[in-house]
Amino acid sequence: MITSKFRPVICLATVNKNFVRTVAVNKTVQTENTQSLRSWKEVPGPSSLPLIGQLHHFLPGGDLSNIASTDFIELLYNKFGPLVRLQGFFGASDIYFLYDAESTAQILRSEDNMPVRPGFPSLDYYRRSKVKENEPTGLITDHGELWKQFRSTVNPVMLQPKTIKLYSGQLDEVAQDMIKRMRSIRGEDNMLKGNFDMEMNLWALESIGLVALGCRLNCFDPNLPEDSPAKKLIQLVHDMFKVANELDFKPSMWRYYPTKTFKKAMKMYEDQATVARYFVDKSIEELKVKGKTEDQKGILEKLLEINKEVALIMASDMLFAGVDTAANTITATFYLLAKNQEKQDKLREELKSDSEKRPYLRACIKESLRLMPVVAGNFRMTTKEHNVLGYLLPKGTHVSFVHQTMAIQDKHFPKPKEFLPERWIVSKDDPLYHGNAHPFANMPFGFGVRSCIGRRIAELEIETFLARAIQNFKVEWFGPPIQVTPSSLNYITGPFNFVFKDV
Repeated sequence: MITSKFRPVICLATVNKNFVRTVAVNKTVQTENTQSLRSWKEVPGPSSLPLIGQLHHFLPGGDLSNIASTDFIELLYNKFGPLVRLQGFFGASDIYFLYDAESTAQILRSEDNMPVRPGFPSLDYYRRSKVKENEPTGLITDHGELWKQFRSTVNPVMLQPKTIKLYSGQLDEVAQDMIKRMRSIRGEDNMLKGNFDMEMNLWALESIGLVALGCRLNCFDPNLPEDSPAKKLIQLVHDMFKVANELDFKPSMWRYYPTKTFKKAMKMYEDQATVARYFVDKSIEELKVKGKTEDQKGILEKLLEINKEVALIMASDMLFAGVDTAANTITATFYLLAKNQEKQDKLREELKSDSEKRPYLRACIKESLRLMPVVAGNFRMTTKEHNVLGYLLPKGTHVSFVHQTMAIQDKHFPKPKEFLPERWIVSKDDPLYHGNAHPFANMPFGFGVRSCIGRRIAELEIETFLARAIQNFKVEWFGPPIQVTPSSLNYITGPFNFVFKDV
């Protein structure tokens, strides 16, 4: 455990926030340029004690014990300034939280062509144990040359607009089926019976499963057998993120010995891979009897033409990353539209036109992602030294770029905490115009070569379902504000006081 000497916390709270814009430097930085820089050990953060480091702050009664609070990240910023150091526990690396958009731009733009994005160490451990050395494991877990080769292989398929557009009709069928399901499970009070978050997960899984596995999973079938592969997949996808969060984003001893949660996670990862293989094999058999032209081939078919293992890896990655993210995004958008009825009415009017161009629809989703992002920010392990706000961060530093906080600062967005989709469609001379914000303040899909490869798919899914929902329902909300619990994702948690009235 690394220990360091800090000035008293009360002094850290008054760190000068008028930082000078700085320039990122590479690993060959000259000695004279770094002599005036402060050490990474001096970056402000909670006070540290010998042996236990900062752990006492997170124990019951500690000033940071409520780590699940949505105010946690903002609390760090308010207390310590735009760069904060949190020490890692039980073998995990230190994390530096960066709240400055210009410094964020300098780091991300100056990283090499194979930036490292740490993610889920437990998943990486499982996948690495199943392949030979120098074999790919996926975009979520690979780095360096392995990642570069795999990404270069799948980019032409995953980022081809013509291929994504093939799913428009099928995803609309999924959306319409979900609308029917919502009507069927509504009570007399027009609220959905059962778990609202699970219902949104079912829609997201049915949508991404169509793309990743090449077939409908029939998630909406009320008679789906409990032991069916589809039912198993539904439960696995629901539970995997929770288990990964316990291992990878909270203090855990699994790096030293196989804990009970670690063993549970390894079994889940294995089961998910097995079920994904089942559906891919099933699709392969179905494709043998379906004659398709090159223009009719979807993502799975094109990936299978590369090779089956590539298709399986991408299927697993899409199922892991594409369900909870889409479900939480649509829930956040429903909530913001329910709380802003005039915006919902404006969107409904646009949808009545049946025009393919739906700028306000897209603006509503962009504004939702700004106000209630599904992840707090982007993450990197630096590939070179950087001068950040007067501190020298060494190569290999874990940096979290906290766009969640930057995106609600009034220096970037006027009226930052208001739901104003108009900011994304007004002219450049309008004070609301989103282009006046620093381009690195709000980045819901990441940056550069490590940006989200499933962005176009996710946007199409959400746009399609949101459009159908607003065409069919007036969405309302009652009671206290919705609750968000940050972990590996920003999970929206109940109670879900949504009311869906027929239009």
